Amino acid sequence: MPATVVPSIPHYVAAPPTNEELEWADIPIIDISKAVTPEGRAELAPRARDAMRHQGFLYIVNHGYTQAQNERIFDIADLPFAQVPEEEKKLFAGNIKETGSYRGYKLRNYWHIDNGVHDQLEHYNLHRSILGQQQHPKALQPVLPEIRAFAEHNHHNVLDPLLRLLSLGMELPEDTLSKSHGFDSKGETYVRFMKYYPRTEEEELKTNNVWLKGHTDFGTITILWSQPVSALQILSPDGKWRWIKHIPNALNQVVNAGDAMEFLSGGFYKATIHRVVQPPVDQRGHTRVGAFYFAMTDDDVRLVPFSDSPVLQRVGIVRRCDDADAPTMEQWRRGRTRAYGQSELKKKDEVVEEEVINGVVVKHYN
Repeated sequence: MPATVVPSIPHYVAAPPTNEELEWADIPIIDISKAVTPEGRAELAPRARDAMRHQGFLYIVNHGYTQAQNERIFDIADLPFAQVPEEEKKLFAGNIKETGSYRGYKLRNYWHIDNGVHDQLEHYNLHRSILGQQQHPKALQPVLPEIRAFAEHNHHNVLDPLLRLLSLGMELPEDTLSKSHGFDSKGETYVRFMKYYPRTEEEELKTNNVWLKGHTDFGTITILWSQPVSALQILSPDGKWRWIKHIPNALNQVVNAGDAMEFLSGGFYKATIHRVVQPPVDQRGHTRVGAFYFAMTDDDVRLVPFSDSPVLQRVGIVRRCDDADAPTMEQWRRGRTRAYGQSELKKKDEVVEEEVINGVVVKHYN
């Protein structure tokens, strides 16, 4: 059988990994290839449980993509930014505040960061079905089948086994979480391509070098494909911000502690606080392209704890609201999407700023 010929597109050249000595976060590594057998899942479940409960992040390796496939996805990820004219981008810009959805482009300068400074990043979001749910720019048309395959790979080969491990971690049937994340169900799980651009010195001074304030994601699991420009930090349990290190061809961020996972797990898996800051000196002046898979439950799932979990019955349930007031996934994602970077935050102290979404307090960390 002849090899599949893929369309020719420009190659994205990323910055080399930093040589600076940074304080790296200690992140557990999960070999997801072991999750194909019951024995492998039994071995991995306690490790995934403990990592998601205490660190909130995992490195996932042996996920099935080759280095060539990894490089190809970053070439594709740069297309919406480098190969689409600005006027065409505007045609595909999302009406974020009105719809509560990120589908399409979020253009630069939409989010307010601090002291009058707005973001210098743009992202393009594709519903996981890729075809049928939205229209796409001309430059993406030839590679849409590859993006669909990327979405399916993330969903079936990474997300699903990880959800099974986390269900086992709460001593629930292993399909408890995965069955509420249907690939073909009504929901907003999406692929995101993102590009950060260097900022001016004035912007860096006004924001203390913070590009995105400390925040939690609002879904269940975020899959970030590892890329070499260091800028992502997590707030460690000891209160220190530590850098996430690049591992070639690894999925190096799984923010299980999206808000939805915290709701469903009764606080057992806590939403992970992370931020983006100016890269180290030897990587400044470079763009930073990212490829993500943001997972959410089906839209009609009400975000109440799995109170029948033996683990939760032992350790107790921490609720962010009464079960009767709990939002659905659709209500929560729309509320968080509409408000992010647009609403006035109430300063609680020198670090924490707050807003209220659907009756639930949401914290941001400056």
